[in-house]
Amino acid sequence: MADTDASIGYGITFEMADLATPTDMTYIAEVKDVTPPSDETDQADASHMQSPNRSREFIDGLTDPGEASFEMNYVPGSPSDKALIAAKGKRKWCRLTFPNGVQTLFVGSRQTYEKSAPLDDVMTATVTFKVSGDPVHTDPTAPRNISAPTITGTAKVGAPLVVDPGIWAGSMRLEYQWKAAAAAITGATGLSYVPVAGDIGDTITCEVTAYNEDFNTMVASAATAAVIA
Repeated sequence: MADTDASIGYGITFEMADLATPTDMTYIAEVKDVTPPSDETDQADASHMQSPNRSREFIDGLTDPGEASFEMNYVPGSPSDKALIAAKGKRKWCRLTFPNGVQTLFVGSRQTYEKSAPLDDVMTATVTFKVSGDPVHTDPTAPRNISAPTITGTAKVGAPLVVDPGIWAGSMRLEYQWKAAAAAITGATGLSYVPVAGDIGDTITCEVTAYNEDFNTMVASAATAAVIA
């Protein structure tokens, strides 16, 4: 029996843009459960006096492209909150990117932005877009970096540096390679690196490479200050 190709939804991203600037996408952070657009085609009754065997006949009518929705962690005043508030009454280009790089793009109008702030649980919001027209479904695309990797910590011998890999769309896994003065550090392939005496005077960077089944994309962090003793 062949192995399944099933996967979990972890890594899906949602972005939206004004119709006039479709490539200027705004990333919506902390999205959780996602429901992609689902269409439904009306059936028009085409029965007539000679319909075979006195049975009704139907033909395809118009297709309703349905809705797209997602649940997210609600952070009042965040860039995502402000973007969703500003989307009221506007048609948006929306883009869902799945971990394997497949994208679903559609024109949508924000219908609901329903927020919940319970006493003893995480604040959440549910967002619904009414889809207009036929969504576009792409073949797998290369991983796309939305927010660049960054290094935190002090560049000092014995003091750990930690990389935040940033935000990626269309990525199934990430790999890391730390570098000193642009040269790869042997064995330094994790989320952190502790500078050694041989690094003194060198700047440290970390290359993050995102992979899906067909493609990979590498982005390097900005360099630290020169390592000190």
